[in-house]
Amino acid sequence: MKRVLLKLSGESFSNGDSGFGVDSLIIENIAEEISKALDNKVQIAIVVGGGNFFRGLQDSAKNMAQANADYMGMLATVINAIALKDSLDRIGVQTRVQSAITMTSIAEPYIRLRAIRHLEKNRVVIFAAGTGNPYFTTDTAASLRAAEIDAQIMLKSTRVDGVFDNDPELDNKAKIFENLSYKQVLDNKLAVMDLTAITLCEENNMPIRVFNGTIKGNIQKALVGENIGTYIGEK
Repeated sequence: MKRVLLKLSGESFSNGDSGFGVDSLIIENIAEEISKALDNKVQIAIVVGGGNFFRGLQDSAKNMAQANADYMGMLATVINAIALKDSLDRIGVQTRVQSAITMTSIAEPYIRLRAIRHLEKNRVVIFAAGTGNPYFTTDTAASLRAAEIDAQIMLKSTRVDGVFDNDPELDNKAKIFENLSYKQVLDNKLAVMDLTAITLCEENNMPIRVFNGTIKGNIQKALVGENIGTYIGEK
């Protein structure tokens, strides 16, 4: 593994009880695992979600225009990006935040070639604010950024062990898939990512690995190429 893109949901940063805000211990553990993967000469880019903040505001946002609600969600991702950068900075990992929405006081603007240059200098690059456009999810942003920076794979951290034939949190007999093609995901409407994101990966031949990022050590394993979770791709 030379260059990877890691997609972290906003819920990855919060504890399971509240699902809201940033848990300092959890984010420190994530930072430690990223740091260990860097020791293996892996170039790491990250896209963060914002659900740990925006989910709690959904009742307030339900009567808003969709575009305005989406912009609120993008701002939530910036909070998570800065929190993760702070944890990485404190353990000596050089990190840059690039935002698709211009806010130069706290983040660089997203510039593809600058992001690649940071990665080549062994800096972690955190992409915030999604694509900068409403109506697109952070999964779509992750698929887009992975293609733009020529990542070898997109790693999607979730709270379950991979992709199942049914919701494993509701059905304890649900079976996990070890390997899937993009067509199988689309034809069977498997809940991996939204249609735009999975189609973008298929068009750019971008493999995906879905794994449980809540288990200690799994983020590091995924970053260095270990075979965990579910692999999605043509090969």
